[in-house]
Amino acid sequence: MTEARYKIVFDGEPMPGVAMDTVKENLARLFKSDPSKIDGLFGGRSVALKRDLPEEEADKYLSALQRAGANVRKEHDRAAELSLVATDDHPDPNAVAAAEATTTDVMSCPKCGHEQPKSAECQACGVIIEKYLARQAQLAEESAPQKAAAVAASATTETASPYAPPQAQVGEQLPEFGELKVLSTTGRIGRVRYLGWSMGLLLAFLPIGALIAGSMAVSTTLSGLLVIAACVALMVVSLFIGVQRIHDMGWSGWLWLLNLVPVVGSVFALLMLFMPGTAGPNRYGPPPPPNSRAVIVLAWLILLVPILGIVAAVSIPAYQDYLNAEMGQSAGIDQPAAIEGEAAE
Repeated sequence: MTEARYKIVFDGEPMPGVAMDTVKENLARLFKSDPSKIDGLFGGRSVALKRDLPEEEADKYLSALQRAGANVRKEHDRAAELSLVATDDHPDPNAVAAAEATTTDVMSCPKCGHEQPKSAECQACGVIIEKYLARQAQLAEESAPQKAAAVAASATTETASPYAPPQAQVGEQLPEFGELKVLSTTGRIGRVRYLGWSMGLLLAFLPIGALIAGSMAVSTTLSGLLVIAACVALMVVSLFIGVQRIHDMGWSGWLWLLNLVPVVGSVFALLMLFMPGTAGPNRYGPPPPPNSRAVIVLAWLILLVPILGIVAAVSIPAYQDYLNAEMGQSAGIDQPAAIEGEAAE
């Protein structure tokens, strides 16, 4: 029996929760095609993206296209299964008749075509048949990449119909991890990287704070302008980091504005700290790369900041009480000596 063949059908619909523009960009990158040609696949009618595929290869195409956001399905390719190729159950009658009619083992030289009884050497041209076939196979392997490049170049020069399915193989997968950009509202970052980048932002503004403190001795106007500029820069960078963290949860970045609402902002800030992101790709891109060692160290440092603040709030007053007690004791010892001196006079 012939092997079942399948085709990949696309109705022009994206996967649930995936934006249409994202699907178009992913398909254009997968098929290495012009985005204007990809738009023709979203005309509202079914298009067979790939035909005549075995089940294993069809599953590979189906998985890759669904990860790209295209709502595709696998169907039996009935037209490909209707083949006139001879099988074991239905052999070619002509081949059977020819095999039965052959009474002697006769061969043809692969180089000159001379017919002779089977032999290792051609009686006409004298070529060693086994070595000649091995050399031809080696030449064919060496020329295969050049032929493939020529076929690909000729295929790109042809003017294809906008409704024709892309002809490129789905060989390129979506990137495993997204690209990290601090000063951007696109992309995703996880909880640990959100904490690490926030701590890095605070450390970066420490020298700026020292500069502002030094400028107060020169001019209050200059120090005021520096304070305003530093606050604006801190707010903008915090906005970029926060939006990317919200994208990792699969939500719109506009929700960052909830941080400015009293009470609600406190609850939403806790959600940004503790709520995990989506495991795989979402409509804002692939997942972020694994956390580096520096990011993990910075994240632990920012977690230690409130702990150190509590310790300081407890220990500093206790230390001040201890100093006051020491000063009181020393003052009590010096006072009688002063009174005795006055009495002696």
